[in-house]
Amino acid sequence: MALKVDLSSRVAIVTGGGDGIGRATALAFAEAGAQVVVADIRAEAASQTAEEIEAKGVKALAVPVDISLGEQVTDMVARTVEAFGRIDILVNNAGITRDRLLLRMSDENWDGVLNINLRGAFLCTRAVVRYMVRQRWGRIINIASVIGLMGNVGQANYAAAKAGLLGLTKTAAREIATRGVTVNAVAPGFIQTRLTERLGEEVKQRILQQIPLGSFGLPEDVAHTVLFLASEEARYITGQVLNVDGGMVMA
Repeated sequence: MALKVDLSSRVAIVTGGGDGIGRATALAFAEAGAQVVVADIRAEAASQTAEEIEAKGVKALAVPVDISLGEQVTDMVARTVEAFGRIDILVNNAGITRDRLLLRMSDENWDGVLNINLRGAFLCTRAVVRYMVRQRWGRIINIASVIGLMGNVGQANYAAAKAGLLGLTKTAAREIATRGVTVNAVAPGFIQTRLTERLGEEVKQRILQQIPLGSFGLPEDVAHTVLFLASEEARYITGQVLNVDGGMVMA
């Protein structure tokens, strides 16, 4: 059950909205009444989420997009404004992994992850800010990771991208705070998604031992945190990082 948040006058873009955390977030926004743009490089996955939203009686738009390409991001934003007339909320959720030990990591492994996970978030943020600043209201929520806070073996590219996303969050928050736009990050721990399903049972058990609450999170756990940050009730929160990790990282 989603939080009792009213977003009925809002338009949200969720990147990577085809499944996992992105899909859960898009559906949570729809439950709160927001019109949702489901952006995903996988056109079929985006369409499926959009259909689920419209089944709830809320307008949705599926947009296939590679967020590492500026022209596609520009087109996504243009299509959003054309369809709904405004942009109120951006969730930078799209991300990939290309895990390798540092000594074996290719330039392509490094660039691919940074291009989607960090450059893509920058391009999307830059593209929507002009609309939010003009209307003097906006919410940008970046989906980071506890890996960006603590690092992880075999994930130098992913950790660097997510740590960079935290820096982008804080800088953007400072730059546009006076215009009524907040920018925050959510750092999930180990959440039950396609990525964690690939882990072996021994690895899962080792990870669970590091989580005080003793279980993996659900996509909805992250989505409800994002929903709060997108709400009017979070108007006085900006430049912050909220860990949704079962207590895995405490600082």
